[in-house]
Amino acid sequence: MKIGLANDHRAYKVKEELKSLLDEYDIVDYGCFSSEMVDYPKYALTLSNAVINKEVDLGIVMCGTGIGVSIACNKVKKIRCAKIDNKDEAKSAKEHNNANVLAFSAQSHTAKEIKEMVDIFINSTFLSDPRYKMRIEQVEKYEETNEY
Repeated sequence: MKIGLANDHRAYKVKEELKSLLDEYDIVDYGCFSSEMVDYPKYALTLSNAVINKEVDLGIVMCGTGIGVSIACNKVKKIRCAKIDNKDEAKSAKEHNNANVLAFSAQSHTAKEIKEMVDIFINSTFLSDPRYKMRIEQVEKYEETNEY
């Protein structure tokens, strides 16, 4: 599996630690590459485009809170970015929402905690219950038509 990582300056250190923990995956680092202040949308949107263009199978994006990057990612058509705070949310993000980008708070979680949540997500399966598929299709239809 190929995983794309992106971050802002507040998440640089956690991302670097996370890369070493994700050694069983092929990692593509979309930046940023230091703790000097940057604007997170550039990195979140670059990662989102990589997911859409199938350069990576899954995106992981981080900033101080995880909120800004998740908002930015969800502006990209066909991105389903889930801000994850615990293991149950990691599982549901896959099972119910079939998320393709995961957002994390670097100030609330260690790299080890994020790795555990990523593993749960990866080892979960999108459920075949028609209601989950229908809800994703409703969102995608709205992206196309601005109608429910």
